Amino acid sequence: MDAIMRRIFRWRLDRYKKRGLQIADDCRMEGMPMFGSEPYLVSIGKHCLLSGKVTFITHDGSTFVFRNRPEYSDVIKFGRITVHDNCFIGYGVTILPGVSIGPNAIVAAGALVTKDVPEGTVVAGLPAKVMMTVDEYAEKVKAATPDYDRDLYKSDKRAELLRLYPYPW
Repeated sequence: MDAIMRRIFRWRLDRYKKRGLQIADDCRMEGMPMFGSEPYLVSIGKHCLLSGKVTFITHDGSTFVFRNRPEYSDVIKFGRITVHDNCFIGYGVTILPGVSIGPNAIVAAGALVTKDVPEGTVVAGLPAKVMMTVDEYAEKVKAATPDYDRDLYKSDKRAELLRLYPYPW
């Protein structure tokens, strides 16, 4: 079954690429992102990880509400979305038209990215705001890393994590 799912995933990704999606070969995806109706307006650089349920919105369909008025009949609103090299996009992130992310940036789970994300920053929230630099985040995570058995973690990750974080009851 796993091989079938990988083939379907690869087929879907290839279809997006044929429709113009730019994505480096070394990117990782945890599930297929929603690239929208204009995948040719999405570019993703090298060494990026996209978590599940990431959505790229390259247009603003709300112009539907006023395009029937003569003075707005030719109005359109689209924008390229660019994710630069070495970025992490968390679970459930939505990225709006015209946004550029990174390089070396982290977008926290659930964020709504409405503006450009500066290089080397961590953003979070609705709308996404800069929380800290990636270096500050790395130090924070390092300081919070528990003393764990690296060999056991490599051989039996589940057992080591349950030793560190046992069931509450």
